[in-house]
Amino acid sequence: MIIPKKQRIEVYQYLFKEGVIVAKKDTQLKSHPEITGVPNLSVMLLMKGFASKGLVRENFAWRHFYWYLTNEGINYLREYLHLPQTIVPATLLKTARSVRPDQPPRRNFGDRPRREGGFERRREYRQGGEDEEKGNSAPVDYKPSYGGDDNQGEQRQSRGRGFASGRGKPVDFSGENKPAGRGVRQE
Repeated sequence: MIIPKKQRIEVYQYLFKEGVIVAKKDTQLKSHPEITGVPNLSVMLLMKGFASKGLVRENFAWRHFYWYLTNEGINYLREYLHLPQTIVPATLLKTARSVRPDQPPRRNFGDRPRREGGFERRREYRQGGEDEEKGNSAPVDYKPSYGGDDNQGEQRQSRGRGFASGRGKPVDFSGENKPAGRGVRQE
């Protein structure tokens, strides 16, 4: 598609000035919302060519294209638009932060009083620091049992729940007692 030089220069100037350009993925849009007099399709095609040359970095999200000018693109546009080295895109300008000493610190809690103990209480709670004093901790030699049986360390018999459970005695894989039954040949 042939794009008039006037429109091409307008797109290039806008891109150099801002450092980024956004276009909705709509080829039928009569005019780009930020660049008057230039169809959206022209902007998309120009930036597609720039992306293939590596002059812009392309990103697409939620039906919108985002093109960010690269260092090579800045040099190319400076040459094309005959701009001096002192002019830079807005994305490379650093904003000066105003420092106001009369402003209160950032963590202002207003009229709310500070918590007694603060983070120390929380740290003690997580490490279990005060449990010995309250008597909430278990004795050192305590060994809980979870089976309801008093069989210490023995394997529990199945109660018939789960995969392949409840089919009688536990299987002995040592080879001494081979079960006789279905699928097993007797010798």
